[in-house]
Amino acid sequence: MVGAVGNGGRANRRRGEVEAVMDGERRILCLTLGALAELEAAFAADDLSGLAARFSSGGLRAADMIRIIGAGLRGGGNLISDDEVAAMSVEGGIATYAGIVGDLLTATFAGRGEAISPNP
Repeated sequence: MVGAVGNGGRANRRRGEVEAVMDGERRILCLTLGALAELEAAFAADDLSGLAARFSSGGLRAADMIRIIGAGLRGGGNLISDDEVAAMSVEGGIATYAGIVGDLLTATFAGRGEAISPNP
């Protein structure tokens, strides 16, 4: 079951939130500390610097993007699994998915001195 909670549907960039329309519904994504821990485990990163380095290297696979978007959706209060994320659609296809991932990673890691741009 997909559900969302949050702050009235508005993303707060200062908190690392981004907004995306997925399956026709506006959603908030945020890589919270728990979401980052989930991604550290999924990508076998030793720490946040290793995770940021992994993402800034480019070349993300579709499965990587699903994990990042899924973690961001869950961090934003959406009750959703990675399998549900994989089945979602967005207007603009892969370019939009890459944009969501790029926006989310930039909002999360921008204070760490480097912009992160996925290159699917």
